[in-house]
Amino acid sequence: MADHAERFLILTGGPGSGKSTLIDALQQAGFTRSIEAGRGIIQDQVSIGGPAVPWNDRALFAELMLCWEMRSYRMAERQRGPVFFDRGVPDVVGYLRLSNLSVPAYFEKAAETFRYNRSVFIAPAWREIFQQDRERKQDFDEAVRTYEVLADTYKGLGYELIELPRVPVAERVRFVLQKCGLALPR
Repeated sequence: MADHAERFLILTGGPGSGKSTLIDALQQAGFTRSIEAGRGIIQDQVSIGGPAVPWNDRALFAELMLCWEMRSYRMAERQRGPVFFDRGVPDVVGYLRLSNLSVPAYFEKAAETFRYNRSVFIAPAWREIFQQDRERKQDFDEAVRTYEVLADTYKGLGYELIELPRVPVAERVRFVLQKCGLALPR
C-alpha cells in the first residue's frame, strides 16, 4: 500500500474548521477526493433508524468509519494522480481516543497499514466559521479537543502536520497546492 502513499493527501481537523469546504473546492478544481466517513455514516444511519451514530454507540460508529476509510483507500488506489482524503484511517483512531474508548489492536494495525503522504494538512479550530448542524452536534470546545487529539494521533504515527491558515477557501486551495507542488488540472 505504500506505493500509493505519496499521492494520497489527507485533510483533517476538528469539526467545523472548513476542511470539507476546502476539499469540495479542490474537487471543483478537478482533483479526485474521498467522501468524509462520519457525515455519510450519520446520514445513512439516521435514514434507516440505525444505531451506529455517535450519540448512541460510539464504538459501533467507529467500526463503520474504519470500514468506510479502508474502502475509500481501496477505491483511491484505482484512481490516477493525487487524491485528497477528507480524513483518513488515523482519524478513526483519534476518534476512539477522543471518546475515551480503547483502541483495538486491529485499528492500530489499519493505521499502520493504510499509509498516506507523510505531510498531512490539519485545519485548526476556527470559531468564526464553526457551526453545528444535523450531523455535527459537537460544540466548539469539542472541536478544539478533536484538533488536539488528531494532531497527537497523526504525529504518533509518524506524519508531519501542516496547519492550514485561517483564510478564505481560495487562499487555502492555493496554499495546499503550493505545499504539494501541484498545479490546477487543465
